Amino acid sequence: MITNIGHVAFWVSDIEKSVAFYKDILGFREAFRLIKDDGQLGGVYLYIAKDQFIELFPAAAAPSVAAAQTAAPAPAPAPGYSHFCVQVSDAAAAQESVRAKGVSIDTERKTGLSKCRMFWIHDPDGNRIEVMELPPESMQAQATAKFAD
Repeated sequence: MITNIGHVAFWVSDIEKSVAFYKDILGFREAFRLIKDDGQLGGVYLYIAKDQFIELFPAAAAPSVAAAQTAAPAPAPAPGYSHFCVQVSDAAAAQESVRAKGVSIDTERKTGLSKCRMFWIHDPDGNRIEVMELPPESMQAQATAKFAD
């Protein structure tokens, strides 16, 4: 069912400083920026390796930023961990499999701003987990095609 860890997401206090750190210090490449309907920056994806990313959210944004990005309950927007994402080849099948095992679905399957297919669950301690499929039209798949070595 799970094929990869897709990304780890963090709230950051200064998104441009954090982008520079991950690019200049760790050598990641900026893949794309998520722009909300109102034109504000919703987040930045940084490419690590094939289908693997770091996702950064601006912590100064209202709690609705993460909800708008993910459609999942958002923690207080302070710098730190937000969620991790596992990649699957078929989000519909994965959602039904998880549901059949008795796990509550926090957010039903939908298409995200990046054109990925996703749904949300949580672990027993309440840590948020995004389950994501990357169809060819997704921004992640396009970034992987662009940057893959």
